[in-house]
Amino acid sequence: MNHAVWSGRRVFLTGHTGFKGSWMVAYLKRLGAEVTGYSLAPLTDPSLFIEANIQPLLANHHLADVEDLATLKKAMQESRPEIVFHMAAQPLVRESYVKPIETFRTNVLGTANVLESVRAVDTVRAVVNVTTDKVYENPEHAKPFLEDEKLGGYDPYSASKACSEIVTAAYRQSFFNAASYREHKVAVASARAGNVIGGGDWSPDRLVPDLLKALLKDEKPLIRNPVAVRPWQHVLEPISGYLNLAEKLFQEGPAFAEPFNFGPDASDMQPVLKVAELILEVWGKGELNVQKSPNGPHEAGALLLDNTKAKKRLHWHPVWNLKTALARTVEWTQHWHQAKGNLMDLMSHQIAQYEKDASNGRG
Repeated sequence: MNHAVWSGRRVFLTGHTGFKGSWMVAYLKRLGAEVTGYSLAPLTDPSLFIEANIQPLLANHHLADVEDLATLKKAMQESRPEIVFHMAAQPLVRESYVKPIETFRTNVLGTANVLESVRAVDTVRAVVNVTTDKVYENPEHAKPFLEDEKLGGYDPYSASKACSEIVTAAYRQSFFNAASYREHKVAVASARAGNVIGGGDWSPDRLVPDLLKALLKDEKPLIRNPVAVRPWQHVLEPISGYLNLAEKLFQEGPAFAEPFNFGPDASDMQPVLKVAELILEVWGKGELNVQKSPNGPHEAGALLLDNTKAKKRLHWHPVWNLKTALARTVEWTQHWHQAKGNLMDLMSHQIAQYEKDASNGRG
């Protein structure tokens, strides 16, 4: 990232109290940005936002719902951001089976409310809507998805995120069209990332957090879908992609107002069982309890992303391979569990190490 672009830049971030949002705040603060956060209170206990004391890093901290258009619009008008990241979401596939209406309301209406609020603020120049690798209609062909492939969604979560992409495209065409860019001066893109891992994720029904919780208790982690393949990556990988994309939108406008995939290279798209085995290797001990359940809700067997476009257009590339990403996650978790010191210092150290490895071309 170009630190000069971010120094003093006013940024509005929805979902800042979540796992990925907390890491985003830490990175933006390192870059010198002034961040306004807008989100519900942390949904997990413990939460990274609380444990790492993220709130003091914010210029403004709003605890509110993206479904509340009036409050959202007022917060954005008061902070007058130049760059907007929309990360607030109901992010869990299995939770979407339990709460489908809430999932659609948050992920679809929430996106529309953010973009409608952007229309009411004349300072915004760049918007990045963060969606997911699960926006694609998945025929289980085990081929990496390209950005121009058909959107879909078997489960309510995936479908809601595909709808979020459609809402984004509609606002881009209707209100932030490239042909009238000189009048509105807003460039809108979407970012589709793979399965993120990293320190401070305590979300339920996620492989790596569930594995680490079990290992901390000296239990055998349960593996329910050992052959499922996902685009695993450390949380700093997509965050660096979002920041890179926002820079391009801010500096060059509608030329980059498109969807972009941010995922690992093919060698790091591994099945669940391989990931679990690597975690045990990094952890240093433990056994697995593999029990594939035939009665669980549908989850995709293979989900892969093609990152070629981000590499060519944004000059972004993955930095940490899967084993390194897992090692950084284990390092953070053990540091937290053993109360070794300031978690924000550790996050800053890992961000600095990531940037150093990126500059050295390590993958």
